[in-house]
Amino acid sequence: MSNIADLEALIAPEAEALGFALVRVKFIGSGEDYSLQVMAERPDTRQLNISDCAALSRRISEKFDALEEAGNDPVDEPYRLEVSSPGIDRPLTRLADFADWSGYEARLKLAEPQDGRKILVGILGGVEGEGPDALILVEDKKIGSQKTAFNNILTAKLVLTDALIAATAPLVVDDGEHELEIDDTPEEESD
Repeated sequence: MSNIADLEALIAPEAEALGFALVRVKFIGSGEDYSLQVMAERPDTRQLNISDCAALSRRISEKFDALEEAGNDPVDEPYRLEVSSPGIDRPLTRLADFADWSGYEARLKLAEPQDGRKILVGILGGVEGEGPDALILVEDKKIGSQKTAFNNILTAKLVLTDALIAATAPLVVDDGEHELEIDDTPEEESD
């Protein structure tokens, strides 16, 4: 399997050239159903529309094709490239994600147990410190206030809640061809 850090180093500049921030690069599946999943977002909206995904996919494909032609294929196995937005219940992969989504519920899977638990679920309370040893604050539903080191988190993602849906609902959905305005004013009840 190819090294994810090396792939991130190749993909991040391509995303940044389009004005996107790279969220995650990950291999998913196995055998004939092997995919390289790339998640990115526009920093100002935290979303990526269909046109954005297509543009980033083309850019990554062109970069990887050029490397392969030069004898430096970045991915050892046959794979499918999958480019997407992180979605509403997004993975939290960067330290800044934990600060940005403070106040929202998240599920964290830990590498080393903390207070006998490998899973924390609760409201994010921000970040203390910087770098891999920074502490992530979580108000866990079962055991109360917790601090865990960023480098002790295997995976983390936001939990789909009404508050999260309300906070991330786009006011305008634009896929490059169609624009749909979402009216979020309450409808008047009929008698």
